Amino acid sequence: MGARMVRAALAGVTALTLAGCGGGTGSSPGGSTSGSGVTGTVTVFAAASLTESFTRIGEEFEAAHPGVTVRFNFAGSSALANQINQGAPADVFASAAPKNMQAVTDAGNGDGSPATFARNQLVIAVPRGNPKRIAALADLTRPGLKVALCAEQVPCGAAATRALSAARVPLRPVTLEQDVKGALSKVKLGEVDAALVYRTDTRAAADDVDGVEFPESAGAVNDYPIVALKNAPNRSGARAFVAYVRSDRGTAVLTGAGFQAP
Repeated sequence: MGARMVRAALAGVTALTLAGCGGGTGSSPGGSTSGSGVTGTVTVFAAASLTESFTRIGEEFEAAHPGVTVRFNFAGSSALANQINQGAPADVFASAAPKNMQAVTDAGNGDGSPATFARNQLVIAVPRGNPKRIAALADLTRPGLKVALCAEQVPCGAAATRALSAARVPLRPVTLEQDVKGALSKVKLGEVDAALVYRTDTRAAADDVDGVEFPESAGAVNDYPIVALKNAPNRSGARAFVAYVRSDRGTAVLTGAGFQAP
């Protein structure tokens, strides 16, 4: 069974509907695993930039634990942190930056200490073939060039702000998106000429975009922390999923997608 993705509305918990988030540690309609101690549904709130990698990890986790279902809510880390702190039912939180994770742990909603499981770096996403011949951050300020960024409260936006500041590039984007996939989609749809997104996102969309590396991104690398949640409906499933993400196999999936090992 493939890992199911559930996208929550960013307006708040009242707009969030995740079917079957219960599961607990007992039996479920999907059956129990044999000897693993993991049963039911594991609900994972994860940063949008983890969509492809975590979907694959979820499929592998399900294969390793027959009868278990992994459901994902992919969105901007700041929105996910707000949803968790407002009581959204979730088992695991994987953030694209420590700041958003801290908002959850400071509220007492983490089960133990978060662990960094991956790192990610920005690139300039451009249409395939780089028709505008963009080679550096300074090129993004050319007259008439349209650029998309993530909003500053989103990890990819905060990283972009640091990189632009380091390069002393006074960039005015035409749009600020609520997650990195939103910024990338503007390039894929031809609505902008470039966007600052993660290296992993350009790899996942290699049929449509190219990624232009720039040196200032080295000073804006984002750490990705993960934690099981204190009020997880499926506590054993939450801990098992976190362990799988941090295992050699989980790390291999992530580095294969372009993430850096922690």
